[in-house]
Amino acid sequence: MTSVRSAAGVALPPIRLAVERARQEALRRELDGCQLLAGIWCHGFTVAQLRSIRASLPSTARLLVAKNSDLAAAVEGTRWESLRPCARGMNAWLFVRSDEIPPALRPYRDFQKEWRLQLNDFTGAVYEGRLYGPDDFAQLEAMPTRVQSYQYLLGCLQMPAVSVLAALRARQEAMAQADKQPAEDAAPAPAPEQ
Repeated sequence: MTSVRSAAGVALPPIRLAVERARQEALRRELDGCQLLAGIWCHGFTVAQLRSIRASLPSTARLLVAKNSDLAAAVEGTRWESLRPCARGMNAWLFVRSDEIPPALRPYRDFQKEWRLQLNDFTGAVYEGRLYGPDDFAQLEAMPTRVQSYQYLLGCLQMPAVSVLAALRARQEAMAQADKQPAEDAAPAPAPEQ
């Protein structure tokens, strides 16, 4: 007969392994359809602060606090693998599921300003397979949104048409002016006074 202590010692590793695999699978599900994955150094955050950040995020973004080892295992062999060096220390992970990157990053920047947390910054991010370090976040935050990109493209498409219409209108006005001039020239000129 085995003791309870020795039986528990045998049963715990498989249970821990199953829990660890479940956490990693949950992270893999979050990565499906994700456009950006960013790490935030969250040392010293309270639960209320994390709730405040989560409440301010758009519906396409999600903030999770996960073990770095679980995240490293979840991103292994994926396009997110370049983020593994950033998985050190206390991190929260921002999963953005749309290509609207600046609106997803802005709530955390506002939170930083509100709470005066200059040290708790982004540790890194992966967007379109490229690793962005903490110093490169200005590029991500300055990206145009989808609406701004569409406006720019529409403007580029409309400019040639507007130019052609302006040229046609100018030609039409010139022709109308030319039609009026001969009629004025055909009118009898006043007789010179003697």
